[in-house]
Amino acid sequence: MARADTLARAGELDRPELAYLVPFRTADGIRETELTWAELARDTDWVTARLREHGLTAGQRALLTASGFEGFWGQAVIRALQDLRVTYGIAEAMGWDHRRTSVFHRELRPHAVIGLSAETLEGLSAAADIGQMFRPTQIVLARPAAVPMLRALGVPACLFSAVGPALALECPERSGAHVNGAEWRLGERDGELFVAAGEQRTSPLPETPLGIAGRVVSGRCGCGSEDPRVLLAETAQPLSSRS
Repeated sequence: MARADTLARAGELDRPELAYLVPFRTADGIRETELTWAELARDTDWVTARLREHGLTAGQRALLTASGFEGFWGQAVIRALQDLRVTYGIAEAMGWDHRRTSVFHRELRPHAVIGLSAETLEGLSAAADIGQMFRPTQIVLARPAAVPMLRALGVPACLFSAVGPALALECPERSGAHVNGAEWRLGERDGELFVAAGEQRTSPLPETPLGIAGRVVSGRCGCGSEDPRVLLAETAQPLSSRS
């Protein structure tokens, strides 16, 4: 049987609605929720719009650092890059793979680096000047612990983080990371965040404390979005002057 025949047969099979089981940390340990293909498609549309706000466009290049278990948001980002017709490379977000990030950064010369972790930066710092490496990069979206490290070196990094099962992505205003308000309800209690599923999500999720220190900002952002924003205590460091 030819490959085309195999793909055609596979295309006729029923596909279950469920795309992923999403494990996430809460204040009381690990919990799971479900992600359907329809929800993944909506998440992709939302990420596409956020990346477009950063100026990412067709013909540009991006480097994504992510781990396999992060597929629930990793797939949304990958599909968004594909929808934008952006060429991309992928490296592992854990520190032991920092050399792959270095090679991709040198050879791909990305317009955007997405998902940078503190572990990757620590690995890179042994052989590179992190500020010099990332200051020329047009878009740097980093994880919570990496944001203050980069900003201290004059890299105007924006926050990119999982907030429970939701994805938080900071816009160029850098006034908090947006979360899709059509899909998730966010709040804070005693200085810590909680999340609940919105009406559109298939898998019910009541208000769940996440054990993440931070606060939620509502109202229109300077970028025009009405989506809620999270300010994480871990990233509470102002941008330093560029050197």
